[in-house]
Amino acid sequence: MFENLSERLEKSFKILKGQGKITEINVAETLKEVRRSLLDADVNYKIAKEFTNTVKDKALGMNVLTAVKPGQMMVKIVHDELIQLMGSTSVDINLKGSPAIILMSGLQGSGKTTFSGKLANLLKTKRGKRPLLVACDVYRPAAIEQLKVLGEQIGVPVYSEEGNKNAVQIAQNAVNEAKATGKDVVIVDTAGRLAIDEQMMNEIAAIKAAINPSEILFVVDSMTGQDAVNTAKEFNDRLDFDGVVLTKLDGDTRGGAALSIRTVVNKPIKFVGTGEKLEALDVFHPDRMADRILGMGDIVSLVERAQEQFDAEEAKKLQKKIAKNQFNFNDFLSQIQQIKKMGNIKELASMIPGVGKALKNVDIDDDAFKGVEAIIYSMTPAERENPEIINGSRRKRIAMGSGTTIQDVNRLLKQFDESKKMMRMLSKGGKMMGRPTLRR
Repeated sequence: MFENLSERLEKSFKILKGQGKITEINVAETLKEVRRSLLDADVNYKIAKEFTNTVKDKALGMNVLTAVKPGQMMVKIVHDELIQLMGSTSVDINLKGSPAIILMSGLQGSGKTTFSGKLANLLKTKRGKRPLLVACDVYRPAAIEQLKVLGEQIGVPVYSEEGNKNAVQIAQNAVNEAKATGKDVVIVDTAGRLAIDEQMMNEIAAIKAAINPSEILFVVDSMTGQDAVNTAKEFNDRLDFDGVVLTKLDGDTRGGAALSIRTVVNKPIKFVGTGEKLEALDVFHPDRMADRILGMGDIVSLVERAQEQFDAEEAKKLQKKIAKNQFNFNDFLSQIQQIKKMGNIKELASMIPGVGKALKNVDIDDDAFKGVEAIIYSMTPAERENPEIINGSRRKRIAMGSGTTIQDVNRLLKQFDESKKMMRMLSKGGKMMGRPTLRR
C-alpha cells in the first residue's frame, strides 16, 4: 500500500537535504517532484496542484528553526497537508435508529458483499451489536450465496427471499424481520453493475426512499484509481451518501483514490479493507495514513490490533508461569496464534517505523509460522509441557513427523530456550513482558 508514492516522496525530500535554508528555488524543485509523485499515484491533477501550492505557501512563509533542517520541515508540512487532504479526523459510522439501517452502494466487484460481512463482524465483536445481513442483489445468485457463507462464518443471520426479484420489498421485509427478532443493525447489500446505469441508480434510490437508512456507504475498489473518484461523484450526486469505504488497500494500489476522493465528494472515508480475512477492516484515520505514506509507520494501529487479541487474565497467568520458569510450548503456540489473528505479517511489520522501507522487496509469507507450528504439533503433550525431555531420538521423530529437518527442530528449541530466558529476565526486572520472537 502506497509503496511507490512513499518512495517517490522520499526522493523529492532529498532535494532539500544538506540545504541550509528553505528558498523559493529549492522549494519549487522539491514540490515539482512531490506533484509528480502524487500524479503518478493517480491523484486528481487539480487536487495535486492545489496541494503543492498550499505546501509552497506554508513553506515559504515559515521561519525555520535552527534546530530543524529544511528537509525535516518540508516533511512536516507535507504530512500536515496530507492529513487535511484526507479529512483531518476519523468519522464514525452512524448507528442511530431502532434498528440502525446501513445501505451499501457501489459497482460490481468493488467488494460490497465482503465488506458487509466484515462490517457485521466488527459491529458484533467490537461494538456488541446484533446485526442482520440483507441480500438485496437479486441479479446475482452468487452474491446471495456469498453473503450466506460470510454470515455463517461470523455467526450473523442473513435475510433473503428466494425467487423474489423486488429488492425494495426485500429490504422493507428485512427491516420488519429485524424489529421482530431484536436485531439492532440492518446491513443491506445491494446490486452492483459493471458500469453506472439508470436502472441501477433508480433501484438503489428506491431502496433508500423505502427504508430511510441512517447511513449510506459507498464501497469502492481503491485499485481502480481515478475512475473510483469519478464513480464516487456519480453515486453521491444521486444518493448523497454519508461515507466512503476503500477496499483492497493491501493490493498493488497507487493509493490516489484515498488522497482524492475526500476532496472531490466532500464525504469522509470511514473504513479501509486491508486483506481477505473478515477481521481485515480498519477505521480510517487520516493522521495514521499520512504517517504510513511518509514511511513513519503506524504504531497506534499496531498496538490497537495487539490489544484486541490481548486477554488480561491469560497474560497474568502467563506472567506467573514465566516467573516460575514454567513457560512451555503450549504457551508458545498460544502466543503465535494471537499474533496470526492480528493480520497480514508484512502489513503488521510495516506499521513499525522504518521497517516498511526495509521490507519493501522482502516477501513475507502469511504462513511464516507454518513450519514452527508443524514442529510443535508433532511433539507429544509431555514434550510440549516439558521441552527439556526432548533428546536426540525425540528430535529425529519430531522432524520426521513435521516434514522438517533435525536442524530445524534444533533451531526452534534453541530459539525457544533463548526467548524463555529473555522473558524471565524481563519479568524479574519488573519490565513489561514482550511476546516471544522467532528468527526466520
